[in-house]
Amino acid sequence: MNLTSILARMQPAPAALKALVAGLSDDDLRWRPSEGQWSIVEVLCHLADEELEDFRVRLELTLRGDGSPWPPINPPQAALERNYLGQQARDVLDRFAAERAASIAWLKTLSGANWSAEHHHASLGVLRAGDLLASWAAHDALHLKQIAKRLLQLAQRDAPGFGTAYAGDWLA
Repeated sequence: MNLTSILARMQPAPAALKALVAGLSDDDLRWRPSEGQWSIVEVLCHLADEELEDFRVRLELTLRGDGSPWPPINPPQAALERNYLGQQARDVLDRFAAERAASIAWLKTLSGANWSAEHHHASLGVLRAGDLLASWAAHDALHLKQIAKRLLQLAQRDAPGFGTAYAGDWLA
């Protein structure tokens, strides 16, 4: 496990997110391309909640190695119950940044961790602590990609009758 490299990629995520959404209007932050797809603010809320309720907690429980059950999570339900769409992006980003700083500080204490420690997940099977950490870092990348896709969709929405192929759509 190259903890140093993973932390180096995880640490700037809050700043990267702030830069991606800087200057977007409230309407743009809340725009959904279609029913069932999340807006940018909903993605940000999900990231903040996952930081506190998913990866850090579940990794810690797995590293304990005592078979402690993971707390249940349900992201789609949380989005509704917590009114993600009605939250303020700036507040959510601040919350994510604070939680990520706490996560990074905690992760830095794990230099001798047993990354092979296992948790038996009901539907996913055996997950090792290393799998969780790698997934945590990948989770950031997947949601950064999702937000970038929303930015592309906003450009397409705001230029009806015009195309975006010149931008290099084939890269997506």
